[in-house]
Amino acid sequence: MSLPLLAVASLLTVTICYSGKCWLSPFGDCRKCRGMGHALKTDRKGHLKRGRDCRRCKATGKRIRVGRWIYNRAARTYRAGTR
Repeated sequence: MSLPLLAVASLLTVTICYSGKCWLSPFGDCRKCRGMGHALKTDRKGHLKRGRDCRRCKATGKRIRVGRWIYNRAARTYRAGTR
């Protein structure tokens, strides 16, 4: 197998796997709060306590994946153009 053919095959495999992941699980953990929905703070004694709500995910702890966002945008544009 030649090198360019191997590169194309591996890129195609990665693309298909990511598309499947976006289809099965469209939401992933928020990168800022790591899926918790809030920050962690420590008090003066060093004990952990809940901090402020995450503004990026609005305290849900989830975000939409980039691939799913692109698919939703394309589907919305297609539906608006065919009416």
